[in-house]
Formats: sequence, C-alpha cells, structure tokens
Amino acid sequence: MNEIVQPIRVEPSVLAARLSDERAPDIVEALNAEAPEVAAAILLGLSIERAVEVLDQPELACAADIIEMLPRDRVAAYLTGMSADRVTDVFREIEEPGRSDLRARLDAETRGAVDRLSAYGEETVGSLMTTEFVSVPATWTVAQALDHIRQVERTRETIYAIFVLDPRTRTLTKAVPLRRLIVGDPGASVLSVAPERRPLSVTPTASREEAARLISKYDLLALPVVDAVGHVIGIVTVDDIIDAMVAKQTQDVQRFGGMEALPEPYMEIGFFTMIRKRAGWLCALFLSEMLTASAMQGFEGELERALVLTLFIPLIMSSGGNSGSQATSLLIRALALNQIRLRDWWKVALRELPTGLALGAILGAIAVARIAIWQEAGFYDYGPHWVLVAATVGAALVGIVTFGSLAGSMLPFLLQRVGFDPATASAPFVATLVDVTGLVIYFSVALVILRGTLL
Repeated sequence: MNEIVQPIRVEPSVLAARLSDERAPDIVEALNAEAPEVAAAILLGLSIERAVEVLDQPELACAADIIEMLPRDRVAAYLTGMSADRVTDVFREIEEPGRSDLRARLDAETRGAVDRLSAYGEETVGSLMTTEFVSVPATWTVAQALDHIRQVERTRETIYAIFVLDPRTRTLTKAVPLRRLIVGDPGASVLSVAPERRPLSVTPTASREEAARLISKYDLLALPVVDAVGHVIGIVTVDDIIDAMVAKQTQDVQRFGGMEALPEPYMEIGFFTMIRKRAGWLCALFLSEMLTASAMQGFEGELERALVLTLFIPLIMSSGGNSGSQATSLLIRALALNQIRLRDWWKVALRELPTGLALGAILGAIAVARIAIWQEAGFYDYGPHWVLVAATVGAALVGIVTFGSLAGSMLPFLLQRVGFDPATASAPFVATLVDVTGLVIYFSVALVILRGTLL
C-alpha cells in the first residue's frame, strides 16, 4: 500500500534566511504564496529595514492582515519607516479598533501625514501622493542642495526631482532634476541650474487620470501636488501612477466583462464574494435578454410564415452586439485618456454613422454572397424567394451594425454625463441593448422587403 506523501513545510525562519538577500519584489512574490500568518512570521525574520522595504511594495497582498498579526512594538517600527501613502493604503483596509490602536503608535509626523492623506477620496491625486519629497529654499547653492540630498535620501520617496521653494512664502518656484545639480557649479545658486519654464503641478483633488496624463506627456519622474496658495504638500511619482493605473485598468477590464470589480486578486477571492460580484450583473443581463424573447413573440406570426428568417437571427444579433462593443471599447478608452470630451459627442456620432454604414455594408455583402453560394451550390434551399431573403439579411445587417455603432459610442457619453463610470458600459450590456433593437430592425426590414411573398 502506497503511503501518502505529506508536503514538507519549511520553517518561517528558514524561509526568511533564504529570502533576506532577494530583491523586495521577489520577496513579495514569495510572501503572496503564503498564508498571512506565515508571511508575518517570515517578515519578523528579516531585518527591520528589509521588512519595511517589503511592506512598502503595493503588490504585497493582504498587507493589512499581515500587519495585524505582527507584534505591536514591531509594527510601530515598520509603519514609521514606510512611506506615508503606503501606510494610508494599509490603514484603509484595517478595521476598527485595530486601526486606532496602530495609529496611536505612529510618531506625530507620520500620524499627521496619514490623517491628511486619508481625507482625500480614493480616486484623487491626494490619496496617491506621498509627503516624502526633497525641497530646498531658493537661496541655497548647488553644493548646499546636494549636501541636503545626501542627508535625507533614505527617507525620501525619490531624489531625482528637487523642488525649489520661495524662502519667504514657501511656495513652489522651480523644479530641478538631479542631473542638473550634479553637473552644475557647486558655488552657483540652485536657481541658476533650474529650467526657465514654470514647474507643472496638480491639486490634491485632481483625478489620478490627470496626473497620469501630465506625467506621460512631459516624461516626469515626479509631479508636485500643491494646495490653493502654492505650497507643495506632496508628490506623485511615476511608479505610483503606474501601480494605480494598472489597478484601475484591471477594474475596467472586469467591468467590461459584465461584473463588479474584484477587490483582491482572483485566487484570493472567496467563493461567496465571487458569486456576489458576478451574480448581480448576470441577473440584470438575463432579465434584459428577456426583452429579446418578448420582441420575438411580437413577430411570432411572421416567423411562422417565413421560418427561413429564424436561421439568421443569431447572425443578426451577434453582428450588432459586436459592432456596439467595438465602439464602446474605443470610446471608453478615448474618454479615459482625454482624447475626447463630453462636448464632442456629436463629432463622434458623425464619425460613427458612416463607419457603421460601411461596416454594415461589408457584412451585408458577405451575408448575401454566402446565401447565394449555398443556394446555387445546393448546400441549402432557401426557397423560391431566396433573392429577397438575401436582400433582407443584407439590408438588416446595414441597419443593425449602424445602430450598434451609434448606440455603443453614445452610451459612454450618457453614463459619464449622469455621473457613472463609463467602464460600466460593458460589452454584455451593449450587446443586450443591441440584441433587442436588432430583432426589431430585422423583422421590420423583412416586413418591407418580403411583403406579398413570404409575408
């Protein structure tokens, strides 16, 4: 009888020793494969500096659960060493009273930074920024600025962008790349190596998409966040923007599929949470699809007299849904990238109308050719009026694809106008809308073309 081989469990202390020399992202990957209590034990086996570096990684799953399992005295050291924006993200996931207990253990500076960042909405720049940045007064020399960078570099998010402040008002005056300081004359004023242009900035209430647009357009490593009077209250770094945009795009892709966005990675979502996230949309789409049955019941008599029309219903419905999904996907992305604005809806409509007509004509021609080939080759007999049947299918495809393109392009505008995320205009939702109207268009065209023959 074969013995069951039990998996060999490695002690957390042994795993910590193995991982101590690995890069932080590699350690995060290893911790994500472990249960939170095991991951916490491994972190305790690492040096405080190494553990802080790991906890600072946004990719670390269940960071809040891991921190709650650590000894409180050790947690205080970890949280104090972490960047304020990362601590804020973790705190959002910790329930009371644990959050208040941990907050009380923070030093005054970190606690104040976390409180300020927590006040901003999740989709704003303020919730993404970090308060650890390098700033120098405009009266300093290049040598003084470089000495300051050497002293604070371990406690700053990035040192590649240095922000020059007015010594009297503390408002942002210039932004100097580190490269210019390195090659500048040590005795010269820091302003002498600063670019002449005004520095770019955003307010803490601006959207993350706006910060991403500026960073992408101007190739910035860090973007200053200023208050109403021009004081620098934080920065948004390019790596933070990338992490935020990846998370946002993941949510949008999930919504495109007709479901709520998942709050955690797929393999970490519980069974009942998965059902709850998917069932709502699925039921809504199912109820919407019932309108398709109602539309077909309205044309029951025509279907009985011209049964051949039923052969092309799947073709008609899928073509309209596909064209609508294409237009929706294009418009959602264009709106997200600010390539178009709400006031451009009529330009989009004028663009999609001829596009839909052309695409419908192409599909209609293919459908007509297919019917003709099958009839002439003897693959299927569509009856004595097969030419009219082909004309019906072809004309219906032109109308349905055109409607699908228009509906799919206008729906994101409508949702954004009423305050909803355009990403909720998912492909299944558009397909459901076009399915119902597609059947009405199809049978209406059939009534016109086949009247007096099959109908």
